[in-house]
Amino acid sequence: MEVAPDSSPPVCRVMDYGKFKYELQKKQQEGRKRQTSIQLKEIKFRPKTDDHDFETKLKHIRRFLDAGDKCKVTVTFRGREMMHKNRGEIVLKRVLETLGDTVKVDQHPSMEGRTMNMVLSAGEKK
Repeated sequence: MEVAPDSSPPVCRVMDYGKFKYELQKKQQEGRKRQTSIQLKEIKFRPKTDDHDFETKLKHIRRFLDAGDKCKVTVTFRGREMMHKNRGEIVLKRVLETLGDTVKVDQHPSMEGRTMNMVLSAGEKK
């Protein structure tokens, strides 16, 4: 097997190919084991979510972001609440203001049917 093909003269070494393939397979398996997969967690709010529930849901958002996951914040509207979409925007802005600089907005608030969505990820820690 060639070790350094660019050098002059090229450097080669004799080795057991089966053992080489086995070690390569083990390295790849170890790399997959250490790999972290980012999940998208969702927290649902309503336009009239009260303060205590709001704080509880914020704790969940912080926990998800600290674990390295992304968080989708959803405000769901029912019935006549659709006329007051600005209340949903207020809820999402309040979430951003409360979390402060610890989060980064991946997807800005947007309406999809009866829901308003925003995706957050962990920002830089100070």
